Amino acid sequence: MDDMSPVEGTSPSEPEAADELPAVAPQLRALRRRASLTLESVARTAGLSPAHLSRLETGQRQPSLPMLLALARIYGTTVSELLGETVAERDAVVRAGDMEPTQAGGWTYWQAGAAGRGMQSLRVHVPYGAQGDIVRVHPGEEWLYVLEGRLRLRLGDTAHVLEPGDSAHFDSLTPHRIAAADRDGAELLFVHTLLQSPTATLCLGPTTPGETS
Repeated sequence: MDDMSPVEGTSPSEPEAADELPAVAPQLRALRRRASLTLESVARTAGLSPAHLSRLETGQRQPSLPMLLALARIYGTTVSELLGETVAERDAVVRAGDMEPTQAGGWTYWQAGAAGRGMQSLRVHVPYGAQGDIVRVHPGEEWLYVLEGRLRLRLGDTAHVLEPGDSAHFDSLTPHRIAAADRDGAELLFVHTLLQSPTATLCLGPTTPGETS
């Protein structure tokens, strides 16, 4: 898993990231003031300098995704809100025919819930050998339920083999690895509290909508 700790921003000689993420300056300042927090206290908690946080709030710099995650946790909000995204109203029911497959790091998954929520629900196919060596550590909680095949799940120093019908619920700050135990792969239901908007790439890898494995 990529290192998700907050890092300082780009140096003045590096290009701006404005073409990678929407402007977040208005939301950052408004959310900090809404929380009645000082620039110094937020910067200290997020691992930034007050000067760098000030540049983020005035639009002189754009934050990285790890920074956005850290700031969202401090302000008690979501990355979607920091980015000023609005989510279209959707039905509570998601029909099977509306679930478009997306490929990420060798896995194929289908959205089983509305985007932009604090909790995301997915149906996932994990091929044999895909991402099995990736150790993930990130904020949030995960719940998974094995539908078909067998799944290898390592939580910290403990290894588990989950059979169809088995489930697991754990804190995502526990280092964890997920892999299919059999060559036919595994199918599972997967619920996560941080798979939303741009943060999906931090947990699943680069995504390519519409592709299947």
